[in-house]
Amino acid sequence: MEAIILAGGRATRLGEAARGQPKALVPVAGHPIAAYQVAQLARAGVRRVIVSCAAGQEDVFTERLGGLGVEIACAPESEPLGRGGGLRLAADAREEAGPLFALNGDELHDVDLAAMLEAHRRRSAAATIVVAPLVSQFGVVELADDDRVSGFREAPRLPHWVNAGIYVLDDEAIARLPERGDHEQSTFPELAEERKLYAFRHEGLWITVNTPKDLQRAEEHHAELPVPITGSAGPA
Repeated sequence: MEAIILAGGRATRLGEAARGQPKALVPVAGHPIAAYQVAQLARAGVRRVIVSCAAGQEDVFTERLGGLGVEIACAPESEPLGRGGGLRLAADAREEAGPLFALNGDELHDVDLAAMLEAHRRRSAAATIVVAPLVSQFGVVELADDDRVSGFREAPRLPHWVNAGIYVLDDEAIARLPERGDHEQSTFPELAEERKLYAFRHEGLWITVNTPKDLQRAEEHHAELPVPITGSAGPA
């Protein structure tokens, strides 16, 4: 099986913490964010990972993500194509048909990819997306009917789910990716309307590293519960 990592992000909001590197190569506990993803994909049985990156960055991605049990290939963009366009370009570099994993390169997570793939196949989905609970960034004040304050809750879970940027895409979804733009504004809504898009619920680790605060949170989580960076690949 193959996978795509979207790694065109420039880490603008990370500022000096990025040290001029693409966001997917920003280190957490000494390893690039995308290296954790590659190791996780290898454990799920993936043999080849295609990195969608900016032109000129192929060598650094190949060097930094090598040695983790999978072949690393790159699909460089000569100009920004958007996430959907980047996925489509990378998908053209596949060597096999059938479902593939696709991940945003700035996510640290512990999604059970094998279980996700099994659910995708069982439902005959065109695409399956990981969804995570939405947690409020603010504490909330609980009120009684007479406006008396009855309590406080810090960062409560809200009754909604959000797209975590981790997918399984089948051939139909891949064929419908835009050449430019965002698949989450075109391909996915269309598949949802046709009842071909499914969700895989995940309530474990999910950190998107966009800001220095996010990076600090990722480091703190790793210090408490280290994320594996190695592991033998599963069956092909």
